[in-house]
Amino acid sequence: MEQHQRPLGRPRSEDARLAVLRAVDDMLVAEGYAAMTMKGIAERAKVGRQTVYRWWSSKAEILLEASAADAARELTVTPGVDAESDVTAFLTALRDFLTRSDAGLAYRALLGEAQHDDRVAELLRGTDVLGDAARACIAGVRARGALAGVPEAGADLLVAELVGPVLFQTLVTGRAAEPEELSGMARRFLAR
Repeated sequence: MEQHQRPLGRPRSEDARLAVLRAVDDMLVAEGYAAMTMKGIAERAKVGRQTVYRWWSSKAEILLEASAADAARELTVTPGVDAESDVTAFLTALRDFLTRSDAGLAYRALLGEAQHDDRVAELLRGTDVLGDAARACIAGVRARGALAGVPEAGADLLVAELVGPVLFQTLVTGRAAEPEELSGMARRFLAR
């Protein structure tokens, strides 16, 4: 009779993982990033600290996982009638993510922390929440024939040009772009 070997360590409980991700979102909204601790996250999630530390080494990792999962969903847009409507829809989703979503709040907190914590900056480079969504939008508009004159080699620059105006307006002015502003940004982005 063949024996099955059990994997080393305890299996990751999906219920515990989701409880931790919900807890970190709730704590960010209620207390802010600086006040969060791994101990507090574990207590709020009603799991042991060892459970939290087994899966994540920092609160930034937990927050990024929570933010990335929501961002992938919130920044995916259904193709519209043309490239301009696709870019406008993406920019609208980006604005809403950054200004109205708990996941966007988490991402903004991480951006701020990354300015003085190299580990958080490295985490953000490894999981490019906004860049991945922007690349998908760009691929879609390229498939429609837009941006034909822009070389593929400039993909990172295109991502920055697509995301940059909304991110700048949100972070620097603290104001969410109006629909007509987003349409203008989309037209300027496509006019290459």
